[in-house]
Amino acid sequence: MKVSRTWLQQYFNKELPSTEVLAEALTFHTAEIEEATEDMLDVNVLPDRAAYLLSHRGIATEISATLSIPLKRDPLREELPQYESTPKLSVSLDAEGTCDRYVGALITGVRVGPSPEWLRAALESVGQRSINNIVDATNYVMFNIGQPLHAFDADKLTAREGVYAIGVRAAEARECITVLSGETYDVPEGALLIADMNAEGTALGIAGIKGGKHASVSEETTNIILESAHFDGTAVRKTAQALKLFTDASSRFQNKPSVVLAAYGMRDVIALIQDIAGGTLEGVTDVHSPLLPPDPLSVTLDHINGVLGTSYSTQDVADAFSRLSFSYTLAEQTFTILRPFERKDLTIAEDLIEEAGRILGYDRIEPVALPLQILPPEQSRFRGIEAIKDFLTERGFTEISTPAFSAEGDIELENPLQEDRPFMRTSLLPSLESALQRAVHVAPRVLGHSRYIKLFEVGSVFSKEGESLLLSMGVVDTAGKLGADALKENVATLEQELLRIPASARFSLNGTMMELNLEKLNLEKLGETYAPISVRLSSYRPYSAYPFALRDVAVWTPGGTAETEVAECIQANAGELLVRTDLFDRFEKEGRISYAFRLVFESPERTLSDADLDPAMSQVTEALNKKEGWEVR
Repeated sequence: MKVSRTWLQQYFNKELPSTEVLAEALTFHTAEIEEATEDMLDVNVLPDRAAYLLSHRGIATEISATLSIPLKRDPLREELPQYESTPKLSVSLDAEGTCDRYVGALITGVRVGPSPEWLRAALESVGQRSINNIVDATNYVMFNIGQPLHAFDADKLTAREGVYAIGVRAAEARECITVLSGETYDVPEGALLIADMNAEGTALGIAGIKGGKHASVSEETTNIILESAHFDGTAVRKTAQALKLFTDASSRFQNKPSVVLAAYGMRDVIALIQDIAGGTLEGVTDVHSPLLPPDPLSVTLDHINGVLGTSYSTQDVADAFSRLSFSYTLAEQTFTILRPFERKDLTIAEDLIEEAGRILGYDRIEPVALPLQILPPEQSRFRGIEAIKDFLTERGFTEISTPAFSAEGDIELENPLQEDRPFMRTSLLPSLESALQRAVHVAPRVLGHSRYIKLFEVGSVFSKEGESLLLSMGVVDTAGKLGADALKENVATLEQELLRIPASARFSLNGTMMELNLEKLNLEKLGETYAPISVRLSSYRPYSAYPFALRDVAVWTPGGTAETEVAECIQANAGELLVRTDLFDRFEKEGRISYAFRLVFESPERTLSDADLDPAMSQVTEALNKKEGWEVR
C-alpha cells in the first residue's frame, strides 16, 4: 500500500521526519517497507494487521506510537453526527449473513466536475488517477480511513413514488454485469451484488469489488446515492478470485475491517462532497445487525514479562498502551484494555503482549544464552505405551490405527466428518474385527508362510465418563479361522514377561480378540525401564542380490524357558549365512513350552541350495537337542 508523507502530515502538528526515518520505525515496529521515495512509502501490510492498517489513518497511529509523536486528530475517535433518516431511500439485505451493515445516503443538487488541486494531488501521490470530484471523494476517504465507498447516479435508478430501493442480493446463475471500466463479467452464482430493487433487481455493482456502469456518476449527474457498507470478507475474496478482479476495495473487505467503520466512512464522504460539490443531504438510511461493543481484554504484568522474557515495569507497559491510544485500567498489576473497535486483531491476552513488545521495541529484549544441557521432559507414560507396542511387534504383531468415529456410541458429534459415523467410539474391537477380515485377503501376499495374522491397536475410546486408552489384540490364521488359542498364548506371554496386570484390569477376551484398559496399569513405571534404542547395534550389511532361503524349526522346552534363550542358541549354531530369526508360534502344554522359529538364510555371493542349508540345520538341531529337557519337534 502506497502512503504519502504529505498526507500523513495532516495528522500531526509536529513536522514528521524524513521517509527514511519513518521507514525504519515502521519496519522495526509495524510492517516492512518495500520502497521509500522522498514523499512516498510502499508499506507491505500483512493480513494480521490489515483490518486497521490499510489507510493513512492506520499508518499515522503507528507512527505516533513508535516515534511518540502525538496525533493532532484521530477521525475514528471523533463523535459521529446523528443524521436524519430519509423515506426516499430504502435498503434491503437479501443475502443473509453476507452484509452486516449498509449505510446509504441521498444527496441532491451536487455539481460534478474536476476535483480541487489538493484532492487531485493527494490521490496522485498514492498512484490514483483523478476521475471527478464525487468519485475522488469516495476514493480519498477510503485511502484516508480505510472504508471503501461507492456513489451511484440516483437518476439512473428507478424511483417508485419518490423512493429509491437499494438491495444486496446473491447473483443468479448466468448473470453478468458491465463494470465501470467497461469490461463485462459473468458473475458466479451466489456472488454478492448491489441491485436496484425497483427495477427487478438490476445489478448496480459487484459488492465490495467494483461498481457497475449502469448507474455510474458522470458530469450530468445531479443527485447521488452514497454507499458505505460492511460486506463479508470471505464472500468478497471468493468472488474476486473467481473473476480475477482485485481492487483496492476488495483488498480491504477481504481483510474484514470493523463493521463500525462504515458509519465513519459515510460521515467523512458526506462532509467532503458537500464541501467540494455542494448538494443537500436528504437523509441517511442505516441498516445493520446488532452492533455489540468489543469485550475488554486483560493481561498481567507477569504474563507479559514471562512471554517476552523481559523485566518491564507497570510504567513501561502503561506507556506502550498509552502511545497506542488504548483506554485501560490498572489494578494489582493487571491491565484491562477496552479494545478500539478497529483493532479486530486483538482477541487474546497474547495479542496485547505483542503490542507491548513491539512498541517498546524487540531490541530491548536482552538475549539469554541457552542452557548447556537441555533435558527432555519426562515421558515415562509414553515410554510405557511404546514398550507394549515394541513387545507385541517383536512377536509378530502388526500395529493398526483406525478412526475414532463409529456408527453408535455415548457421545455424538455436532458436525461429524462422516454421516454414517456420528459418534465417538466406545471400543476398539469393531475396528479391529474389520481389519482382521480385510487382512485375511492379503495375507498370502504379505505374510508368506506365516500361519497367523496378528494385529493390535493402542487408541482412545470415549464415554460420558471421559476418555480412556485401550489396547486391543486380535489373531486369526491365514485361512480366516479363529486364532483363540494363539491369542491366549500371546496374552499369557504379555502378562508374564512384560505387564503385572492387577485383577481389576484383566483382559476382556472375545474369541479371536481381546481388549485391555491401559488406564488401570502403571504405564509410568513400565516406561521407566524401557530403552527405545537397543544397545546391541548390528553392523551395516548391504542387501544381497541373491534370493534368501527359509527354514523352520520348532522345539519343546521346559516351562519357564525364555524365548531369547532359544533364539540365542539357534543364532550361535546356524552359521554365518543366517541373517534373521523370527518367532512365529508359541504355546504351552503339560508344563512345557513350544517355540517355533523361522530362520532366514542369505548369501551375498550365490543362490543357496540344500547343500548349504542342511549342514546348518543339522547343527542347530543337534545344539537344541543337547539342552536338558529340550526336544526338537
